[in-house]
Amino acid sequence: MRILHTADWHLGKTLEGRSRLSEQEAVIDEIVEIVQKENIDVVLLAGDAFDTVNPPADAEKLFYESLSRLSDHGKRHVVVIAGNHDHPGRLSAAAPIAAKHAITLLGFPTDVVQRLYVPSADEILIVAALPYPSESRLNELLSDECDETLLRARYDERIRAIFAKMNASFQEDAVNIAMSHLYVAGGATCDSERPIELGGAYTVSPASFPQRAQYVALGHLHRPQDVKHAVMPARYSGSPLAYSFSEAGYSKSVTIVDVQPRSAPAISECWLSKGRPLVKWKATEGLAQVYRWIEEGRDRGAWIDLEIDVEQSLTLEETHRLRKLYDGFVHIRPNYLKKDDVVREVRTDVPIETLFTRFYERQTGGGKPSEELVQLFLQLVAEEDER
Repeated sequence: MRILHTADWHLGKTLEGRSRLSEQEAVIDEIVEIVQKENIDVVLLAGDAFDTVNPPADAEKLFYESLSRLSDHGKRHVVVIAGNHDHPGRLSAAAPIAAKHAITLLGFPTDVVQRLYVPSADEILIVAALPYPSESRLNELLSDECDETLLRARYDERIRAIFAKMNASFQEDAVNIAMSHLYVAGGATCDSERPIELGGAYTVSPASFPQRAQYVALGHLHRPQDVKHAVMPARYSGSPLAYSFSEAGYSKSVTIVDVQPRSAPAISECWLSKGRPLVKWKATEGLAQVYRWIEEGRDRGAWIDLEIDVEQSLTLEETHRLRKLYDGFVHIRPNYLKKDDVVREVRTDVPIETLFTRFYERQTGGGKPSEELVQLFLQLVAEEDER
């Protein structure tokens, strides 16, 4: 049996207000091509199909169209669980009609396994699928106390108990897979992952996975990575696109698992190439260097986080010119070489609104604050003085 493991699509996610939907469409096209080319029998999507609990209509349309293509209109099983970004009730609402097309949608945590006959492999697949198991979605109070260490232990115990019950449903003559959307202790994180734990309370030990599982398919962490110290192979497939500049330079992939009953799986990565990469530029030679890079076509097509060394603030015209020359600039951040230019002014003979205006101009590269913003600042200063 050949299983493709993917996760963290985050459909509808933007990059500082810039739509990524066309990139998401392209990378899903690539995943569909991989499924067809690699003769995949089952597709697992381990949570965070969407970026918010109330995704835009275009994102939902892309999601359901993509599931239909991945299932080959009901010929291939697709199993989807909710992540911390997904609305569990919304995902579950479409489950009855999706099931008619071999698509299993699971929104809320459950300890009931999914038993699927896979005709293309002539094997039974048992999936211990645990959607994002927050305290609220588990619909129970982990502890009356707020002690962080106790909360962490109780949460891990609860997840272990759920997996233990599902572990008892595994069969020797079937392919046994676990999947969930959670943070396993020791994983490498990045900025685009919305935290799912408070003070480390919602972390899980690798020892809590079902012991008879042949593979554990995980979602939440965006960097593809194996789970350390797990008894069985356990892996985060990672997101198909880079969603923050902390992911600059990451290679993106889906995971393919070849597995048979009673045998260890063979695991491989299939690299993805679609979508605009996220790149950081550090221009130590100032504007001239940036103009030269643009003329050379450096990182053409990428989203750019630009840090530029300057002695004086960039003017608004210079910032606009850069964005006009290349639409991929997301951030343009001046790094002032003369620190004296940006130190706080402490002068009693200059009106506070003038100091605020100068500060605003430095921070925005020449922008002027609106009258409403200046008045709001003065109001906050007055309130602080009254304390």
